Amino acid sequence: MENVSSRCGNRDNAPRLRFPEFRGEWVEKKLGEIFKKNTEKNTELKITNVICNSAKNGLIPQREYFDKDIANSENINGYYIIQKYDFVYNPRKSTEAPYGPVSVYKYPDKGIVSPLYLCFRATEKINSDFYEFYFKSSSWHRYIYLSGDNGARHDRVSMRDDVFFAMPVNIPSLPEQKKIAAFFTLLDRRIQKQRQLVERLKTYKRGVSEAIFERKFGFPNKTNWKKIKIENLFSERCERAIGNEELLAVTINGGIQKRNEIQLKDNSSEDKSNYKRVHIGDIAYNTMRMWQGASGVSCYAGIVSPAYTVIVLKDKENQCIDFWGHYFKHTNLIRTFQKFSQGLTSDTWNLKYAQLSQINLYVPEYKEQCAIANFLHKFDSKISIEEKKLSQLSMLKNELLHRMFI
Repeated sequence: MENVSSRCGNRDNAPRLRFPEFRGEWVEKKLGEIFKKNTEKNTELKITNVICNSAKNGLIPQREYFDKDIANSENINGYYIIQKYDFVYNPRKSTEAPYGPVSVYKYPDKGIVSPLYLCFRATEKINSDFYEFYFKSSSWHRYIYLSGDNGARHDRVSMRDDVFFAMPVNIPSLPEQKKIAAFFTLLDRRIQKQRQLVERLKTYKRGVSEAIFERKFGFPNKTNWKKIKIENLFSERCERAIGNEELLAVTINGGIQKRNEIQLKDNSSEDKSNYKRVHIGDIAYNTMRMWQGASGVSCYAGIVSPAYTVIVLKDKENQCIDFWGHYFKHTNLIRTFQKFSQGLTSDTWNLKYAQLSQINLYVPEYKEQCAIANFLHKFDSKISIEEKKLSQLSMLKNELLHRMFI
């Protein structure tokens, strides 16, 4: 990626960071001077290619996003027709797009979008990628915040079209637009490659784990795996909170984490006297999400919801707790957890200790448990390093979006 530099001089209408070959102020215009609203509707039902606007994925065919068509073919006559390089604003708020995503349509074939979206098309020569990145920045958020209608739904921006098109935007020359767009396109490609690397590592680890726990892959000095019932390996910890303990949460992807360090809605009650104590090295699991992998070995002492179950190894000298942390994420074992759970829908599966304890497992000897745990830990460490790089790249992009647009 090319170098950028802090802006020179005391220009008021120039970004804080820009490429050194560009000088001068950006031009302020109203959005309606650059774009016009697109109101062409699919009245003759000629187009069936329904497009959805996702904050993460932009404008993509509905069948790619949902793996099927969602829109009713009889009701798409009121949908707006869009073509390549049209922009679409989805006023639905999300974490990724707090004031709704604005995306450019990049497919050659025409599509149609929900009448809930606002569609607009350039009336002058622009670099469409520049404007897409502009709308990924926060430069326009203050205007939406100040101009939105009172009484709007909490999950959707409410704004008249004329107010939206009165939005002031600051724009550089076409050469600078092109340079900025090319820069962020390269950065996006780098982020995508990093994301793909993380996913490949996770996929590879899952494959290796399956081979290990299905006993298709062995370590040197492999031992015989003996059939043992879980009740002979673990007991349930039923201690209750005594006050001032750390509140913990059991997540599907992150295992056991401190509740105040993760972004989850806090559904805990004020009275935590009935909450269950967790010691370092215990395994806690979400009884209604165990079949999705919501379990982990705790690195913290604390308490968890009384809806969770806490189990403890009976023989810690001859059993490796980290091995069990990995084993409980094993796909076939998770399917077994589902079979033993009580309930008929995904929202009511419930695997209490009484059911868990009756499951039979094939278990290697202690040395092989430790070897497996150490081997899989190396994968986790590598994945963690690459996830951190991905997070840093995303943070870098957000910072550059903040500093290179006004």
